[in-house]
Amino acid sequence: MGDPFTIQISSKLINQLAQEADKPKKKTKKPKPNVQKKPQQPQTNVQPKTDGFETHQGAPAAVWPHQSPLFMPVAPSPAQVANAELDAIRSILQESEKVVERLQKQEDNMVQEVTQRAKELHDKEFKLPYQKPMPCLAEKDACLECYKEYAKDPLKCANVVKSYADCTRKIRQ
Repeated sequence: MGDPFTIQISSKLINQLAQEADKPKKKTKKPKPNVQKKPQQPQTNVQPKTDGFETHQGAPAAVWPHQSPLFMPVAPSPAQVANAELDAIRSILQESEKVVERLQKQEDNMVQEVTQRAKELHDKEFKLPYQKPMPCLAEKDACLECYKEYAKDPLKCANVVKSYADCTRKIRQ
């Protein structure tokens, strides 16, 4: 326990750990490589220092380049990721609203056009041909009025009935 050793943490390791935290965890089994064991050499607990790093039990020390905290790549925070997702959703929503507006304008134009065509077809189909006015209509109406007025004494309408009969006779000839 008296053997001191050092561990250095690199920015690469920090980024790797940050990415692994964001990813869903999957358990995968890695096959173990078949490595033939070499006969071990007698080990010493501490080897001489090289490059200012001390090694423990014959393992070479990992040397990582020193990076300033100002230049270390920083993983986006969850809040930044959420804001980026919200911005993407908002932009898609705005585009969708524009598409809906265009579709509504097209629909309104089509409704007007269909209504106009339906009205034209209806007018053509149900348009009555030119009809001749009914002859002696005035005399007929006069007879009906006279009979309503003198329902108990219809003989008073003889002159009106005679004029109506004369009119119809002229039309027949």
